[in-house]
Amino acid sequence: MTATDPYENVPTTLVYDTFAETATQLTGLYVRRSDTAPTPEERQLWWQKVMTLRDAKRSVPAHDRVQLIAHIQQWNTELKALKVEQHG
Repeated sequence: MTATDPYENVPTTLVYDTFAETATQLTGLYVRRSDTAPTPEERQLWWQKVMTLRDAKRSVPAHDRVQLIAHIQQWNTELKALKVEQHG
């Protein structure tokens, strides 16, 4: 495993699967936050995150390991932060 490619021995198709699954998990948290938001403004804020994530997912080519990995790392960081916030 290297600093630049933590998925060094993993085929790109499986890296893409990880990318897609990470996006799905984060989307689920965003949708839940949107659905349970106490105000319309907060609901819109979370829904905008859903749309931004969707657009980012669509914009990354399935064969671009560098972008796939960068997004996986970014989204995993966000997932962890939201889960910590959720559970106190």
